[in-house]
Amino acid sequence: MAAGVGLVSGTAHAADPVAPAAHGAAAAPGANPGKGGTLPGGKTFSSPADRTVRTPLPGSGAGAAAAGAREASRDAYLAIDLEATAPTAHSIDLRTLVTGEPAELDITIAWGDGTTDRLTASSSGSDWRNTEHKYAKVGAYAVTVTVKDTTNGVQAVNRLDFVTSGSEFTPHAPTRLLDTRAGLGAAQAKVAGRGSVVLKVGGAAKVPVGVRAVVLNVTATNATGAGHVVAQPRDYGFDEGSNLNYAAGQTVANQVIVPVGEDGSVHLINGGWEPVDLLADVTGYFTASTASGYTTLDPVRAVDTREGLGTAKGQVPGYGTFGVDIAGRGGVPKGATAVALNLTVTNPRAAGHLTAYPGGQAAPSTSSLNFTAGQTVANSVIVPIGPDGKITIRNGSWDRADVVADVVGYYSTESRSALVSIAGPYRIMDTRKDSWGRKAGPIPARTYLPVRLDGDTTNSDIDGWVLNTTVTNTTGAGFLSVAADPNTWPDYLKGTAVTPQRPVSSSLNWTAGQTVPNLVQTSGGKGGMVDFWNQGWQDIDLVFDLLGWYQTV
Repeated sequence: MAAGVGLVSGTAHAADPVAPAAHGAAAAPGANPGKGGTLPGGKTFSSPADRTVRTPLPGSGAGAAAAGAREASRDAYLAIDLEATAPTAHSIDLRTLVTGEPAELDITIAWGDGTTDRLTASSSGSDWRNTEHKYAKVGAYAVTVTVKDTTNGVQAVNRLDFVTSGSEFTPHAPTRLLDTRAGLGAAQAKVAGRGSVVLKVGGAAKVPVGVRAVVLNVTATNATGAGHVVAQPRDYGFDEGSNLNYAAGQTVANQVIVPVGEDGSVHLINGGWEPVDLLADVTGYFTASTASGYTTLDPVRAVDTREGLGTAKGQVPGYGTFGVDIAGRGGVPKGATAVALNLTVTNPRAAGHLTAYPGGQAAPSTSSLNFTAGQTVANSVIVPIGPDGKITIRNGSWDRADVVADVVGYYSTESRSALVSIAGPYRIMDTRKDSWGRKAGPIPARTYLPVRLDGDTTNSDIDGWVLNTTVTNTTGAGFLSVAADPNTWPDYLKGTAVTPQRPVSSSLNWTAGQTVPNLVQTSGGKGGMVDFWNQGWQDIDLVFDLLGWYQTV
């Protein structure tokens, strides 16, 4: 998979129309990530020619004619070599090579979903033939190719086992799988600096064996130095990319969507030089089978206790809870199985944590975000929706706090947008370094940086992006908004792009001197472009990594 990344060379000012002179062509326009390439995580399926099964064609007559056909089939060589990739979440690109005696061939491809394609070809022994097919549902399919050579009276069959790259979501009641302080899920000891912990998720709690990716809320605590955490299906080492950043004495959480290794485990790597305790709570998982697809939404504010939106007006009491009607409101349909939120705490009077969980259930012993007194902090969460159509939010502090929640998407059995996840955080942008054709430099205050993530510059087929965003080198308070850009890449190149409307929702919040991460799930708009808005009054540096994308085709 290859990220088609481009960005405007120069920062676009949100308050003014985009000036043509301020935007030049990026040096690195790429290919559509949903259509093949080199991002980590791509897989090739194959069934070599030596797996071909050859049989005589059934004779149309008897006696000498049939005997002659059988004799010819013994001498005639016919073999099929198959290779396949998954160019999109639901499709297969099958490469077929037929080797045999010169003849006209009748080829049938049975895709494993009850449909077939037929074509004719001449055997040459050298040309690969590509055929693409789209599946209505994600899953595993047995693709069977049958070649008939009537000239030489022989038939060949080969089968390739294929699994779509797209996966669908199943919610899981928030459950703690890892706590190195207590020896849960790993040894009772801090994770050493530059060390890692292997967490078994396949078969743990109610997560099935064979799960493809998992949603975890990862928390770092008891750190004596600064560092970061990387979540991977196996230990690839300390490449660029991160899921979580922490400082000495800080307790910080961030949601991760991480592929699961073939052994059913994920690796949580401590990128700092000092030991740290790690916790991980599961809230859902993805499998290559029909479950709940994703639908991305423009951020919709569902809860604000400062205004009485979604619940009673006023701070949530210490250890207090409140229910939120989610299904049937704000674009989330009734029957949705889970909701993707950006959850924020503000004005807390004491340290604590928030926990979001399904309505109608007892509060779990997990956390969704952690905070200190006076801190405004956000975290992305995926929350299963209860049978009553509600979620519940609990204030885990002993004192009062305000709560804000923005809906960014939902999962339902009616949605068919499937996740394509990559092996680990893939660094796309770091404004501290020259990259993707952009000169290094911070994002100025009150401006936005438009970035092209999809190589199809006019008609993106990506429904949503999964990113890990980090803001650093902050000198004042502010917040970051991430939203789809209404323009296409050619609009910026031609100087005809319109200024996007400034978002009102926040993706993460910071104060002076902080480095703050958060997972973001966002639409990419028609042109596959995403805007990163610095809503503060001082410059910031931005780092973001690609974790995957949602796609229906």
